[in-house]
Amino acid sequence: MGWHQELLIGFDLETTGTDPAEARIVTAAVVETKVGEPIGRREWLADPGVPVPAEAAAVHGITTERAALGRPAREVVEEIAATLTAHWSAGAQVVAYNACFDLSLLAAELRRHGLPSLGERLGEAAAGRETGPVVDPYTMDRAVDRYRKGKRTLEAVCGEYGVVLDDAHEAGADALAAVRVARAVAERYPHIAEASPWSLHADQVRWYAEWATNFEKWLRRQGNPEAVVDPHWPLRVG
Repeated sequence: MGWHQELLIGFDLETTGTDPAEARIVTAAVVETKVGEPIGRREWLADPGVPVPAEAAAVHGITTERAALGRPAREVVEEIAATLTAHWSAGAQVVAYNACFDLSLLAAELRRHGLPSLGERLGEAAAGRETGPVVDPYTMDRAVDRYRKGKRTLEAVCGEYGVVLDDAHEAGADALAAVRVARAVAERYPHIAEASPWSLHADQVRWYAEWATNFEKWLRRQGNPEAVVDPHWPLRVG
């Protein structure tokens, strides 16, 4: 039947910035889906404890004043991590578009608040891994259609695969769209659909590293000899 027909958990964060080591969570969503349709949902509004920059608020619509009405960040971060690891422990795959950003940011928030890491929460079930199986349609699409021109934003890739995204940058909408894009990639490319969850995870580790290596070389050829692109997926180092 293929992994894309099983329970998939969509995950998305909206944040204060674009650096996963420094940005804070503002909103988050975890959406349980079956065959692309939502069957459960949890959403959070967090008070990040810092101002929300105007450029970030312009993207997701959450101002500093609105975020201040949210729950304490430490509580939200704990609940998000507990929810994701519970799904992993139950055997589900977590789907996130550009997962390296969202999961690295979550990992940084856990460290910031002195909370157990994802790997520590999974314990023996992690078998030495820092997360459970992750599906990243951004990484998959870039690997299977490497030379397609145009942007690779979630909105653009939704257009490529015929996925409707009515409320971009709303965490719940983006999480659900990520699942639907992942399923569309699997339906278009049979070798993706036929992969087991952990073999697909391993493929994405390799694909991301290959992309990072090539992108780093390109940046250096453009006159930035010090450019470094972290090749690790789904969590950046440090």
